[in-house]
Amino acid sequence: MKFFVDTADTKDIADLAESGMIDGVTTNPSLIAKAGRPFADVIQEICEIVPGPVSAEVVATDYEGMITEGRKLAKIADNVAVKLPLTWDGLKACRTLSGDGTQVNVTLCFSANQALLAAKAGATFISPFIGRLDDINIDGMELIADIRQIYDNYLFDTEILAASIRSANHVKLSALAGADVATMPPGVIKSLANHPLTDKGLEIFLADAQKAGIKV
Repeated sequence: MKFFVDTADTKDIADLAESGMIDGVTTNPSLIAKAGRPFADVIQEICEIVPGPVSAEVVATDYEGMITEGRKLAKIADNVAVKLPLTWDGLKACRTLSGDGTQVNVTLCFSANQALLAAKAGATFISPFIGRLDDINIDGMELIADIRQIYDNYLFDTEILAASIRSANHVKLSALAGADVATMPPGVIKSLANHPLTDKGLEIFLADAQKAGIKV
């Protein structure tokens, strides 16, 4: 499974990139707003830090506007993935931009039928929002499993990008359900390494080493 980090904080991105644990980045207008810097500048810097796909979202809601903004975003760097909403105009824009050779991430997916449409439109990534489904008592993992089966049935190349991930358990369940990618905040990525028994075991080993006078 690929790991994308969901943030526009270039310091956090650079820190995680050094670990070799991230394969790409997702952003959205809310995350960019928190950065407090010009949109294009932030995206360009992120693309220089991470060689993998960097999702940059349009703000237009009509087809022509999405195409204009999408092509402008694609010129920032070769690894930009234009992020489009799962609307009818968004699907049309996905078909056009994909035809240009641009990576496209279709976002705000909440049903298997929507995911099927995105794949037919040529999306590089489809982003089902797990956490937001959980908020309304719908099993987001069932959605990922349904999309996985449909895509496998018809050999679609579109990658399932599990989004709105809020916990380490979401990551595990997404991997079990067959997601190709999980995008998550920096804190969730770092939490994957945590386990109380690891901490306890290290504490015991270090205490024993000190008692025995072991030095390396």
